[in-house]
Amino acid sequence: MTQSLSPQLQRKVRQLFTDEQSVLAIQALETGCGDALPLIASQGDVGLERVRAAALKLSQGSLDKLDEAIKLAQTDWRDVLLAAGFGHSVTAHQSWLNEAPQG
Repeated sequence: MTQSLSPQLQRKVRQLFTDEQSVLAIQALETGCGDALPLIASQGDVGLERVRAAALKLSQGSLDKLDEAIKLAQTDWRDVLLAAGFGHSVTAHQSWLNEAPQG
């Protein structure tokens, strides 16, 4: 069963992507970056939220970059956490998710 994105992640997706792309980004995160990630179940819901936030941050609002980040997470999600700067703190992703949109 695919776990839906949290409201906080959905809001961030909508900040980074156009309306049309947001639908695709949410779908990609839910299906490609979900419960099927290797060993993610041992991290609980917070772990999955961190990995999804990391992939989203690495996307920089690009669906192609989001795809790359998801593929990296499917290989080893710890690499995505480190690349996004979320690897050394279990709350770093929350700070990023709460940042005001730039622009």
